[in-house]
Amino acid sequence: MSTQALINSVIRPEIRALTAYKVADATGFIKLDAMENPYIWPDALKTEWLKRVRDAEINRYPDPEAKSLCQILKAYNRIPDTCDLILGNGSDEIIQLLLMALPAHAAVMAPEPSFVMYKQIAQCLGLNYQGLPLLADNFELDIEAILGAIKAQQPAIIFLAYPNNPTGNLFDSAAIERIITHSTGLVIIDEAYAPFTDFSFIERLTEYNNLLVMRTVSKLGLAGLRLGFIAGHPSIINELNKARLPYNINTLTQCSAEFALTHPEMFAEQTGTICTERARMFLQLSVLEGISPSPSAANFILFRTPHNRATDIFNALKEKNILIKNLSSQQSLLKDCLRVTIGKPEENNAFIKALKATLQAL
Repeated sequence: MSTQALINSVIRPEIRALTAYKVADATGFIKLDAMENPYIWPDALKTEWLKRVRDAEINRYPDPEAKSLCQILKAYNRIPDTCDLILGNGSDEIIQLLLMALPAHAAVMAPEPSFVMYKQIAQCLGLNYQGLPLLADNFELDIEAILGAIKAQQPAIIFLAYPNNPTGNLFDSAAIERIITHSTGLVIIDEAYAPFTDFSFIERLTEYNNLLVMRTVSKLGLAGLRLGFIAGHPSIINELNKARLPYNINTLTQCSAEFALTHPEMFAEQTGTICTERARMFLQLSVLEGISPSPSAANFILFRTPHNRATDIFNALKEKNILIKNLSSQQSLLKDCLRVTIGKPEENNAFIKALKATLQAL
């Protein structure tokens, strides 16, 4: 049997039809493509952290429920006392866990464009995924179309990124409330970019038994730890916990996150600087001819480029050692769109300078 015949016989067709999630090699580039916090810790804090890590019992399995870390996360994120958490190896594992728990061929919905892993994981699991196109003029929810789809399909899960990735906007909260109240399944509010906005559904978890809120520490500045969580009604969390693999949060992640989150002032300063830079970057992009930035409540800005020039601009920036994200080929709503992460001031300045030079050369 040939290798291809073997693959065809053991790998499901829907898996073979997918494209693997690719991460660009950023070696040697100013890295503005992955929505990371660009700031590292002060040396004194690193030294204190290393003392904590040094005493970690890596010869033992980690606490399977990460009880101490859960309490710190609940306090840090102001999660209601009556709610419980599940932790995951980043938000990706939480999404996978949620979808694994669903009945075969269950309906799953999410706006499009949005975080690609909702669709990717749903399709990997053979679920009935349906994308819900956003309004073209402002990337807002097409609420009547969504409510019609909910009525027709009765989805088991709806994902709503808040703020949305890759568009950066906050969906109308009243529209989200209508989705929650019209849904017979779970509504997952993905607040990965919560550090950069004051708007959240965390405090409303107790109002709706079908509402769950998902967050990650990645955008806060701890992307290397791969830690996410989802909060909601204890009865639902208990059922989902049955699908979680044991010991999924390793000892080093647990002790490092516990340590880091006891220094909220550092993260508040860093995210405040990022938000200030976001405002400055938006203004600078707004005055460039042919460039139309979208308002953002996250740590990135989506911007539209001159017609059919997005890839040319992306490649020109790469030649200048600046790596951003090219979204122009993904979906019709993102045609001509690029996305830039907010970096340090000097990185942002280099990006704007390179973009200006690129536009002048077009």
